Amino acid sequence: MAVSAHLYGLATLAWLNKEVDWAADTIKVALCTSTYTPDQDAHDYFSDITNEVSSSGTNYTAGGNAIGTPTAGYTAGTNVAKFSGNAVTFSAVTLTARYAIIYDSTPGTSATNPLIAYVDFGADVSPVAGDLVITWNAAGIFTLTVAA
Repeated sequence: MAVSAHLYGLATLAWLNKEVDWAADTIKVALCTSTYTPDQDAHDYFSDITNEVSSSGTNYTAGGNAIGTPTAGYTAGTNVAKFSGNAVTFSAVTLTARYAIIYDSTPGTSATNPLIAYVDFGADVSPVAGDLVITWNAAGIFTLTVAA
């Protein structure tokens, strides 16, 4: 499934405060159920995330999986910064998820791990002993446009 992410508003402050290094830090994707309600204006750290998918008997690892090879680039002609990375695979899982939460796990605790963005799948996804593969949109996991 090809998806695009929605930025948490306070993620921009985390970047300005040097809490996130997209290329050097471990950027992860965690899965949440439909009972989590994203709040783009108030949620800033992983401790704000509720209803993460259970790791008991699901083959899901609490905290999620890392995005391989996070990259960033800028196109001067369009004033767009593009943030990309490899697809994320949750292998042989049996679970139900509605949201994918992108965050920086490098600081090390849920109260200090900055949130970056989230994906709303639009409906519950429920693999049964199957792979859940999150393929990012060709335009990037997310983009930022600099006002001209």
